Amino acid sequence: MVLVLLAWAVTLRPTQLGGPATYVVVSGDSMEPTLSDGDLVVLRHQDGYGVGDVVSYPVPAGGPGAGSLVIHRVVAGDGDGLTTQGDNRDRPDDWRPTAADLRGTLWWHVPGGGLLLLRLLQPPVIAALAGGLSTTWILMRRPAAGQPSAWPAGNRVPSGSAGEHPARAVVAGERTGGRPPPARR
Repeated sequence: MVLVLLAWAVTLRPTQLGGPATYVVVSGDSMEPTLSDGDLVVLRHQDGYGVGDVVSYPVPAGGPGAGSLVIHRVVAGDGDGLTTQGDNRDRPDDWRPTAADLRGTLWWHVPGGGLLLLRLLQPPVIAALAGGLSTTWILMRRPAAGQPSAWPAGNRVPSGSAGEHPARAVVAGERTGGRPPPARR
């Protein structure tokens, strides 16, 4: 478990938590067939970007959709910035992001993964998961040493002989008037 958490922290931790990865859910068809609506894209920052890289950057302030992330391919670049264009578009974007504006380049993507992630982050789903985990924790915990059991003494399940299912021991005990069932041979 420690290794999994360490691997996550080094490779997949979001930039908001100081990590190297930016997560984007694709919206639209401008990058078809490479990326589709609802895909989950993981971006990683790199030192340099070149023609052919799929990059993401925010729409500059003052324009429609300001702050929204665009994910398009670099088609040219010079000292003034990069020229980007969607794979499914006939002309380049109006914006010229610089390397400092970029959130990163495509590292990997999960087709349809963004839609699943957005569904999982809905409040009713989170509430159901939290309730289920809380209930499981409450039902599965054992009393601390020296603490009384939450179960009344008369309702405890007797431990049967080795290999005997506890539910069968209760039923058999009830049929024999509370005496333990005969041992099986």
